Amino acid sequence: MSTNPGTTVNYGAIGSGGGIRSLRDHSVDFGASDAFLNEREIESMRSEVVHVATCMGGVVMVYNLEGVDSLRLTGQLVSDIYLGKIKKWNDLMLQALNPTVALPDLEITPVYRSDGSGTTYNFSEYLSRVSPEWSQVMGKGKSLKWPAGIAAKGNPGVAGIVQQTEGAMGYIGSEYALSLRLAMAKMKNKAGNFVDATLETISAAANVELPDDMRATIIDSEDPDAYPISIFTWILVYKDQQYGTRSLEEAQELVRLLEYIISPPGQAVAAKINYAPLSEQAVGKTRRLIESMHYAGKAIISTTGSVE
Repeated sequence: MSTNPGTTVNYGAIGSGGGIRSLRDHSVDFGASDAFLNEREIESMRSEVVHVATCMGGVVMVYNLEGVDSLRLTGQLVSDIYLGKIKKWNDLMLQALNPTVALPDLEITPVYRSDGSGTTYNFSEYLSRVSPEWSQVMGKGKSLKWPAGIAAKGNPGVAGIVQQTEGAMGYIGSEYALSLRLAMAKMKNKAGNFVDATLETISAAANVELPDDMRATIIDSEDPDAYPISIFTWILVYKDQQYGTRSLEEAQELVRLLEYIISPPGQAVAAKINYAPLSEQAVGKTRRLIESMHYAGKAIISTTGSVE
């Protein structure tokens, strides 16, 4: 962290399922997830968990089709592809949506996450909203039993298979796709507009009233400019920082990190790596959540190294 060069932050990209388990086991300072904890997960934790919103991103459909640099998709078509109902790129439904695109007579290879992930949760939540069949057959979750396709671990795994496989399609985090400049489909939003995943369209999805605990979904937003699979991403921490062998100093360092993330310099870093910065409303509510963290029943003051 540039504002505190004496502190090293180690982060392991093990999927949100692994991060939540590690937080529950008290083996990490924080977990991270693109899906907020559900009621069952909250009950399984050892103490109250605070959801610290860090930025916004999206789940995008990346594809590998030679000569195809523009593609339109709907949630229903994506559902049919992952259910194994649409098997070829030149399917009549895809051609009707892309009349000016020469779609090949080629098998579609859907790629999905093998590890438990918030990306899968948000992808499946979106499909559950737009496809009654998906809601009944697959539902939503961090891990699913997929009827078709190839499994890969993490965003890098999915992106790697898509890049190496002609005709493949996969869902990954927008920040990853934007960084690698992968081909991404325009998705039809709730207002009926086909939109690209950009920082602007992802930010538009958050034009809603947010709850105080920041456990908010902005998927399938009604804003006409919104990208339909937009999400918050959170750091998960215990509200009571006195647990195990944890020291006050460790709790103060964690609070200092969280305060930096939602600060203007921290949010500027988010934009540089293709995440949409938090809105003023989201920053205000997240700051109050950080201020609610305590050690031995006393609020943690990161700037002075003391508690009040």
